[in-house]
Amino acid sequence: MVNACYLLPWCIILMSSLIVDALIQREEASFERGRRHLANMMGEDPENFSQEDVDRAIEYLFPSGLFEKKARPMMKPPTDYYPPQKAAQFGVDGRPFDSLFYTGKPNYFNLMHDTATQMRKVMAKEDEMVAKGILIHQSEPVNLARSEWIDKASVERIVVETLTEKEYQNFINLLERILQLPYASEVADYIHGFRRELVAVLSKEVIPPIQHDESGRPFSTAEGLRKMAKASVILRDHGKGQVMVNGKEFMVYFNMVRVREQILFPFHFTRTLGRFDLECEVEDGGLTGQAGAIRLATSRALCSFVDQQQVEQMRQAGLLTLDPRLRERKKPGQAGARKKFTWKKR
Repeated sequence: MVNACYLLPWCIILMSSLIVDALIQREEASFERGRRHLANMMGEDPENFSQEDVDRAIEYLFPSGLFEKKARPMMKPPTDYYPPQKAAQFGVDGRPFDSLFYTGKPNYFNLMHDTATQMRKVMAKEDEMVAKGILIHQSEPVNLARSEWIDKASVERIVVETLTEKEYQNFINLLERILQLPYASEVADYIHGFRRELVAVLSKEVIPPIQHDESGRPFSTAEGLRKMAKASVILRDHGKGQVMVNGKEFMVYFNMVRVREQILFPFHFTRTLGRFDLECEVEDGGLTGQAGAIRLATSRALCSFVDQQQVEQMRQAGLLTLDPRLRERKKPGQAGARKKFTWKKR
């Protein structure tokens, strides 16, 4: 016979979990009614009324002059407000359902166990191919381009448990260990479940429009910065590859080969060397900073003449990114920014 006092705490926990589930269901039903009613008010189809449409409708119906967005009215799904809760972990007899309950984090260790099972599956596939005499694997590697591992917060939402940095890193290391195996593509879907796509930021890049001069020749203008140098360029299409800096040929203005290569690199990268004429006006800074400013301005001007795929490739190569590095200042009591005076004991 089970003692009633022993069962009381587990019954309370079970009832609390059921109450939370009922609350979420009630809030979800209320949100769905409100969403459909809002769609009818806006004269749109309730079946295809997305969350973006809800936000736009509330902004239209409830205009606010408040600068703080958190103070404005909004309508979100209940799952965005209520954190996920663990399901009931005990039976009516007070015993835990999960065999890993006493580890303290059963969901996390179950996830690790499932991932290890996937790794054993890949290793079994490799052993099978070796037994057949196939030593060179023919499978394609897992495509991880334009994606990254999900962060610790996302893993915590999956397991509904709080993890340490070491536990999160152990999980990522296990996934990367699978990727090192020859037949990792056998579990590609499982691996992709823990990766997120990197969103392209093309919309953030302001592309200057193509203009035309009196003769109808297309050109584009842009500006760039590097250290203390400031550069403005005019890129003219249908040219001969001439590059002028402050009225001088760039081979004369810049006497260092590496600086010249830096200016011509955007044309090499986009395979447009010799197509454009470049006129540059640069001031302040040294030759290296001026070359970096011209390269950034040239890359921005080139965006007007290339397609979006090339613009994205230029962004990934760092051609459209402002270099934030600056010259480190000299410190008092030192010979330079890092250099020290020679110290003598006597």
